[in-house]
Amino acid sequence: MNTANLELEGLYVAVAAVNHLLVQKGVIALAELQDALDEAHTVAKAAVKERGLSGSNKEAICFPVRFLRLASDKADRGEPVDFHSVTRDIGRHF
Repeated sequence: MNTANLELEGLYVAVAAVNHLLVQKGVIALAELQDALDEAHTVAKAAVKERGLSGSNKEAICFPVRFLRLASDKADRGEPVDFHSVTRDIGRHF
């Protein structure tokens, strides 16, 4: 596996953990975080369409936002947020 991919896996999990901490500390409400991620997903999809990118490029651009959105859902339910379980959920939801 490409080392850069492993670094990105770690980054996604770290950002998800920080997002969860912000919700737990009351800095941001879970609904606000989810709304912001949903908006980011909408913007990413629009950018893909505008640039005429392929389906695989669309998936690549939208993946981080989808990961963080589903990770916040898992964390809210008290489930562990590890890269492989979240990516499995992405496959089921998108």
